[in-house]
Amino acid sequence: MASPITVTVNGEARRTAAGDLAALLGELGLDAARVAVEHNGAIAPRSALASRTLEDGDVVEIVHFVGGGDHASPADEDSWSVAGRTFRSRLIVGTGKYKDFETNAAAVAASGAQIVTVAVRRVNISDPAQPRLTDFLDPSVYTYLPNTAGCFTADEAVRTLRLAREAGGWDLVKLEVLGEARTLYPDMRETLRATETLAREGFLPMVYCADDPIAARQLEEAGAVAIMPLGAPIGSGLGIQNRVTIRLIVEGAKVPVLVDAGVGTASDAAVAMELGCDGVLMNTAIAEAREPVRMARAMRLAVEAGREAYRAGRMAQRRYADPSSPLAGLI
Repeated sequence: MASPITVTVNGEARRTAAGDLAALLGELGLDAARVAVEHNGAIAPRSALASRTLEDGDVVEIVHFVGGGDHASPADEDSWSVAGRTFRSRLIVGTGKYKDFETNAAAVAASGAQIVTVAVRRVNISDPAQPRLTDFLDPSVYTYLPNTAGCFTADEAVRTLRLAREAGGWDLVKLEVLGEARTLYPDMRETLRATETLAREGFLPMVYCADDPIAARQLEEAGAVAIMPLGAPIGSGLGIQNRVTIRLIVEGAKVPVLVDAGVGTASDAAVAMELGCDGVLMNTAIAEAREPVRMARAMRLAVEAGREAYRAGRMAQRRYADPSSPLAGLI
């Protein structure tokens, strides 16, 4: 039997007699098919886990997805596509801030969403049997959209998504690179750099960005498959603060545009769709509602109503009144 060595696993020193990464996962009670492993800064493919020898002083990161149905059919086939994948629902729902996985799953079902965003976080190696998001939201039913929430540099974001691809095989991802913790506004320079890197590596990044038409065009040229301008600061619930720039982004983009961040209630979602956006992404507005499942249902209806209003074409706005009934022939 090999002599025990000391390795760092998810930031904690651990004594182990495992001779390779596959044995280490077995020792921890983890299923290799449900996690991704990074060994000394490099992704360890599942097929190579048994051949990756462990040595004293090695650093290992093990991650999985965390939270951060019955889909109603639309009146017609008004679907939308991103990177060659077609969806009926134009509502994307986040998986953070819910009180428990059961509520999260019920809200997603009520929303009719087909795409859910998921964060990539370290596995709790002290309790590997704890419930996981995948136990409640089946990745074979919902499209998982791994995101880079909490990343403040391009390098951090790219590293996170490399692990996400190893964990689940997904190449359609959501990129966000934050500039500061107070506003959670995007750092557009780092965001652009990360977009270029991800596109070169075969990822399909849907990119959170400032509501800036020029930045949106640059991201599209860099390889973004969808532009996701903020409506207001993340988690603020303030609604869309600048309809003019959102509309300009929609008019100039050749890829889907989805409002990401700032939605607080159903009318905000309807406004986003009335501006011509292809969809809306939200998390806090549903998760922090007094009744999350009811709010999820309201958001689904609002997105559908806003989309119908956009397709119908609103009436012209006038400076003065225009009577609905003719004034000629009054008694």
